[in-house]
Amino acid sequence: MGNVDLNADLGEGYGAYACGDDAAMLAVVTSANVACGLHAGDPEIMASTFRLAKEKGVAVGAHPGFPDLWGFGRRRMPFTPAEIERLVAYQVGAAAALAAYAGHRITYVKAHGALANLAAEDRAVADAIAGAVRAVDRDLALLAIALTAQVPAGEAAGLDVHQEIFADRGYTEDGQLIARSQPGALITDQDEAASRVLTMVQEGAILTASGKHLPTPIRSICVHGDSAHAVGTARAVRATLEGAGVTLAPFKP
Repeated sequence: MGNVDLNADLGEGYGAYACGDDAAMLAVVTSANVACGLHAGDPEIMASTFRLAKEKGVAVGAHPGFPDLWGFGRRRMPFTPAEIERLVAYQVGAAAALAAYAGHRITYVKAHGALANLAAEDRAVADAIAGAVRAVDRDLALLAIALTAQVPAGEAAGLDVHQEIFADRGYTEDGQLIARSQPGALITDQDEAASRVLTMVQEGAILTASGKHLPTPIRSICVHGDSAHAVGTARAVRATLEGAGVTLAPFKP
């Protein structure tokens, strides 16, 4: 099976408002996707998250999204692919700067929320994200949703692409994430999430809502950091994988 990365979306507070237990998550995960200030996060939160991640030996990546603080980046916005490319470049640059300021270094980029979901189905948007990453730093990897347009877009841009699955989300029959408004979208039982992840990793396939297996390389597993059960789920996933002999390790630059 090889090594598998365990990542979480972190640094998603804003100003005086916290979101999730980042300190606890950084004691569990191997990589942290840090919000870049548009859907969440700000310079203070970014710097402190990067600094704590370095102390914990956790790899870090930029987590760019739509400029939508009210909607937490989970609403689609009418930007053109060219505008999206510049929005992503802007955020990757900010993450690289704040990570360097904190004595750390970003090694990958993962799109957030509605932007990521749009890029999963729209090749032009996926190409825009990959193009922005390549333009800012072609040595950065792309963390892509498995079996989506993000994968060929990253490969076409010459990026190192790592495919990820989600521990706490359900999948449709074609391998897409079930919309959050639909039944089965969120998996809140930590033991169920851990068991599903182990099955997917061992079989190298996404497990759909009906139980169908869709083969795919799996290099990383995401646990969303903003939910009430995030830390428990991350701990359960890690314990289950390690108990089955799976080695957890971050991406290497």
